[in-house]
Amino acid sequence: MKYIINRENILKPLQQITSIVERRQTMPILSHVLFNKGTGGLQLTTTDLEVEIVAQVKDAVAPDEEITLPARKFLDICKSLSAEKELELETSENKTTLRSGKNRFSLAALLAAEFPVFEDQEGTRSFTFETAALKKLIERTAFSMAQQDVRYYLNGLLIEITPEKIRAVATDGHRLAVAEADHKGGGEETVQAIIPRKGVLELARLLGEDEESAEIALSKNHLVASLSDYKLTSKLIDGKFPDYEKVIPTDGDKKIIVSVASLKEALQRAAILSNEKYRGVLFHCEDGKIKIQAQNPEKEDAEVELEADYSGEAVEVGFNVTYLLEALDAIEEKSAEITLKNSNSSAVITGQGAEGSKYVIMPMRL
Repeated sequence: MKYIINRENILKPLQQITSIVERRQTMPILSHVLFNKGTGGLQLTTTDLEVEIVAQVKDAVAPDEEITLPARKFLDICKSLSAEKELELETSENKTTLRSGKNRFSLAALLAAEFPVFEDQEGTRSFTFETAALKKLIERTAFSMAQQDVRYYLNGLLIEITPEKIRAVATDGHRLAVAEADHKGGGEETVQAIIPRKGVLELARLLGEDEESAEIALSKNHLVASLSDYKLTSKLIDGKFPDYEKVIPTDGDKKIIVSVASLKEALQRAAILSNEKYRGVLFHCEDGKIKIQAQNPEKEDAEVELEADYSGEAVEVGFNVTYLLEALDAIEEKSAEITLKNSNSSAVITGQGAEGSKYVIMPMRL
């Protein structure tokens, strides 16, 4: 039994799917990549039991017999070999020998029968999206996902598909990010699914610029994203996502318009002397300007002033500077609009004139 593969053809798909392989595994087989014969020839599979990625390898000879190899070791070997080299993989007992030119490597191989493969999911609903639009939605919201929160439903991204829109929502309980795009194939009913953090990040990586569309199938417990050369299957988080629309303030009467670039620079300067643990900065808005102040436990302080389009009574409110910067990084417009009510209210940040994305940031007491 022998696999014959061109090094250039296998390197990119191997790099794409090896990212989910953890360096420390409770099950040794999870550190391996599965080689088997798919409908289009050779396919490679990796999984961490939450996410599975299958990649197609072009122009590769794939026998019927399945094998597994240590994923990261095999990737490192492929990287070290010269371009255009041909790889020959031959398995005997519990060893796989890799030959390429005058190079030979012997790798330990585990039984392919032990490799946990996700069963084919029958999606109750299937949708086709432009990959560029889907990737942009993830990039505009994923940074607000919680990490290891006891409220497990926050450790992921809500995808909401309505008859005319696709919406991505993320929150960690202190901030909220919402982004949407037009979508005409959403059916008659609204569908929601919470994709876990790792599934979201891996999906964003696979949504390349060359792809025109991706097919998303949603079942009760899984999401399956099918691209031309990759298929990602992710378990879904079983839980009820908060009613995010109730979190977005609608009674803010103070609107500040400011240059995104200028505000980011001012925040970065002030943050140098902010408390390293809490990262708080104080916003003081008055006619025509914003003062940003920061202070740390060593009694050091900073004050940065910048111009802003604002007229109204003065308002002072504290925010986490990291949350502000990440929201501003997601805004493509040159100017941002910040809406406030008072010093105890959350801020709503949008790109000026943009309706597709909103960022809500709760205030901090400083």
